Amino acid sequence: MKFHKKTVVITGAAGGLGSALSQRFGEAGAHILALDIDETGLQHLQDLLDTKGVSHETCVCDVTDLGAAQKTLARQPGIDVLINNAGISHRSAFASTDLAVIRKVVDINFWGAVHCTQAVLPQLMQRRGQIIVISSVAGFSPLIARTGYAASKHALHGFFESLRSEIKTQGVDVMMVCPSFIATNIVRSALAGDGQPVQHDQVRVGGQMQPAEAAERIFRAAAARKRLLILGKTGKLAWYLHKIAPTFYESMMAKRLRAEMESVKS
Repeated sequence: MKFHKKTVVITGAAGGLGSALSQRFGEAGAHILALDIDETGLQHLQDLLDTKGVSHETCVCDVTDLGAAQKTLARQPGIDVLINNAGISHRSAFASTDLAVIRKVVDINFWGAVHCTQAVLPQLMQRRGQIIVISSVAGFSPLIARTGYAASKHALHGFFESLRSEIKTQGVDVMMVCPSFIATNIVRSALAGDGQPVQHDQVRVGGQMQPAEAAERIFRAAAARKRLLILGKTGKLAWYLHKIAPTFYESMMAKRLRAEMESVKS
């Protein structure tokens, strides 16, 4: 797929991976419609895209609000690609997590993607477009101390892989993207069990990929119309281990992340 003069909608575009995706698709000649709830972050993105000569619009939008998503996206005709990137995480054991935290995570990660997809699907079907969903390793495997986050990502796979079977014959492709760890603000904006910003450091298994590298790989996979992209050695290892030896994978993950769990409890 060529993206020159195509319109690409990116949610959660104000920083991190969203910003990198906006730049990469914009550099390929796409018109970028950048959505985010962070008005200040969007202004920074707008300034950055201006300096790069990228055709773009920015819109403050809460994707958990169906009406707001529909109103924002209805103003932009001719949408070719939707990248559901908006997301949030939490780091807290379920036993000490307020259910409001899990609802918020699911609202943003899952319902935000569903809202935007419903709003633009008629255009994507008409233009034989593409949906790109930023999921996670947690979308296909368990992740300790992130039950709500894992649930939201598993839900994305169930929904969009089912949707793919409905719209494939109408020329619309769906690609699931599963990173392991990307150096973005999602780590710093993660919620604790009480809904406040988490205070303890994240324990990672493997290294972090930079947003620009992740965006480049996503761009290439999107151009090839791939169905699934797993980013990072850790992600690929998790994919195979969870399928071949799920019990071993769970025990290994628990052992590697026990230090974080102890921090959560304290």
